[in-house]
Amino acid sequence: MTRNPQFKVFTGPMFGGKTTRLLSAIERYKYQQKTVVLFKPSIDGRYSREKVVTHSGQELNCICVSTAEEILKNSAGDVIAIDEIFAIKGAGDAAIKLFLSGRDVLVSSIQLSSSAEPFEEMKKILPYATSIEICPAVCSMCDNDAYYTQRLTDSKEQI
Repeated sequence: MTRNPQFKVFTGPMFGGKTTRLLSAIERYKYQQKTVVLFKPSIDGRYSREKVVTHSGQELNCICVSTAEEILKNSAGDVIAIDEIFAIKGAGDAAIKLFLSGRDVLVSSIQLSSSAEPFEEMKKILPYATSIEICPAVCSMCDNDAYYTQRLTDSKEQI
């Protein structure tokens, strides 16, 4: 039986639970005895430098990277997982290359900036996704699902 590789994307605004879903998917692969390599952008110093950590405290060891080349160089697992892919230049191309080589790829990332501009890496990978899970946050003003990130400062700087 031929197995089709999976390219799973967890996306939505900040505080939507994307990383929680990513770590849950990784756990499932580990139950299947798959080796998983998890990456996060080296500029992401939230909670930990050497772990991906959810807002609720769930954590998993990872490799911090600044470039797509570092992902390709360190991708010796059955499954490649990338947290916040939008913040790693060229990571979309690396993820696509790994997927097309037969690897399962898992990605969590916001898809749009607070000014509603799509991030380049997300534009690249979405056509290849075998599943896309939209992870809404909860609006702090009305308690409804929130699908977009709102900037709360006057700064125009994009991360």
